[in-house]
Amino acid sequence: MIPIRDINPTRNTPWITWGLILGNVAAFAWQVLGEAPDEVVRAWGFIPGRFLQDPLGDGLTLFSSMFLHGGLLHLSSNMLYLWVFGDNVEDRLGKLRFLLFYLLAGVGGALGQMLIEPSSMVPMVGASGAIAGVLGAYFLLCPGARVVTVIPPLFFWPFELPAWVVIVTWFLFQVLHGFTSLTSSAQVGVAFFAHIGGFLAGLWLTRYLLPPALPPRVIRVVIR
Repeated sequence: MIPIRDINPTRNTPWITWGLILGNVAAFAWQVLGEAPDEVVRAWGFIPGRFLQDPLGDGLTLFSSMFLHGGLLHLSSNMLYLWVFGDNVEDRLGKLRFLLFYLLAGVGGALGQMLIEPSSMVPMVGASGAIAGVLGAYFLLCPGARVVTVIPPLFFWPFELPAWVVIVTWFLFQVLHGFTSLTSSAQVGVAFFAHIGGFLAGLWLTRYLLPPALPPRVIRVVIR
């Protein structure tokens, strides 16, 4: 299931969402166009086993790993989801709160995967955990919004679904494949529990970072 766009206009220009997309693209270009892209991933990706050995010295990778990706398809799919869902969450949270939310959700995703594979020395890269958090927030804030979707290879013609259907389907897919990967001897290469952890972090963070509702504006009328 691939979301193309949502039918959910915003009140403000989503500068933070656009900036995050630009930042991810720029970081990926730096990653792949340098002389040693594998060394970049090793140095700046999040490695659970290395982090547990030196949390202070390796703490920055919790954040730097969010801006690196495993390939162009990985980057493109993540940025598509951020483009579709990020603007409305930013609109509801506010710009600085949204930026904080995004980073903390990404950390939650990394820690979620670390709980499952604490001794792993394989670098984790990608914005998926943070974007999973955005999906969690969207699920709470805009469940009834319409999302234009395609489902290849079954349906290539776009059609609309409620946001909660798209997001719940996505989450169940992560849970199914996550627990299947625990019993599989094959190298999966996808950190499904980072997606689950980021989504749950997004649900939790939204509750605390959502600004309080503004009281209705009182219009004074003078009768003469």
